[in-house]
Amino acid sequence: MGFRLKRDKPSREAVSVQTGRDAGSRFWLLEEYVPLARGDLRLYEAIREAVPLVDAAITKIVRLTGGFKVSCPNREAGQGLERFLREVRVGASNRGLETFMDIYLDNLLTYGNAVGEIVLTKDKRQIAGLYNADLSDLEIRRGKTPLDAQVCVRRGGEAKPVKFPQHVMFTALNPAPGQVTGDSILKGLPFVTSVLLKIFEATGKNFDRVGNVRFAVTYKPNGDLDRAYAKERAAQIAKEWSEGISAKGQVRDFVSVGDVDIKVIGADNQVLDVEVPVRQMLEQIVAKLSIPPFLLGLNWSTTERMSTQQADILTSELEYYRRLLTPMLLNVCRTWLRLNGYSCEPQIQWETINLQDEVEEARARLYSAQAAQLEQKIPSGAE
Repeated sequence: MGFRLKRDKPSREAVSVQTGRDAGSRFWLLEEYVPLARGDLRLYEAIREAVPLVDAAITKIVRLTGGFKVSCPNREAGQGLERFLREVRVGASNRGLETFMDIYLDNLLTYGNAVGEIVLTKDKRQIAGLYNADLSDLEIRRGKTPLDAQVCVRRGGEAKPVKFPQHVMFTALNPAPGQVTGDSILKGLPFVTSVLLKIFEATGKNFDRVGNVRFAVTYKPNGDLDRAYAKERAAQIAKEWSEGISAKGQVRDFVSVGDVDIKVIGADNQVLDVEVPVRQMLEQIVAKLSIPPFLLGLNWSTTERMSTQQADILTSELEYYRRLLTPMLLNVCRTWLRLNGYSCEPQIQWETINLQDEVEEARARLYSAQAAQLEQKIPSGAE
């Protein structure tokens, strides 16, 4: 059991955030932007924006990581800590440690690094809120030893270490040996994404050319008399054709005298089948993100046993992310307990990961798709 020390009534007024951007200069973007060691942050944001499948996969990973509960040997401390975790301010508009964790994990997956800060009140006696730092404002350096990482903020044209590093939390995803910063889960996808976007862009242009039908009207004059008035007749044909095509709410026929040839532009061209190359690119993305295809709405052929194995693989991935988040959560809980005079040690209890509902729903969609395919193959009236 922990003991509690008597403290004076704390102040609730918050101090400024250490890892926030200094808004003193109008041209802070030109003066202070320094990319975080390796990898371009804007590149990973562009991948999520350009390919909705990637954004959906990362969002599902964050949601499926699940919730948690914090327990303490001291009952009074546990009740106070539980209330704090529900009501703590996160940024300017959110509340709750789980909300802070979701944003923290989203940054960790997207950029390979995540930085959060515990913001104290001015009297340093209570936690005023939690803040998710913008990585584009920060620079992560190696500390005095290979086991330390130093978080620096770009202000005034140079990077300065934060004054209270004990209040700043930093997590790296899969850092290479000897490196401080981690690698994004999207590492290796820029090339695959560029190929996929080229296919989408070309498909859009092809449908714009072929789907939005355009006509070639050719007038062929016969004899010297027709050639003498070819220009006037061509203009008249163009006018009548334009009025007939652009007529709204009615169908108008085009009547012409002479040898007039009408063809659809691009009718002889064949639109490339993009199903195979698009699926190949999507398979690379799904394999990198370790998300089962049925969770992303991809109706690929699968079996019940395969779905179960894919769910087990995703569960192991989620367990790994939980291990990365646990030290950060314990840091927040310990800070609140110590500031409130408790010496007990908190414990994080994660909720059980259960993908059964998702698997069952995906299996139902699979069976419906298979039944529809069988109905299309069976001729009507066949027994």
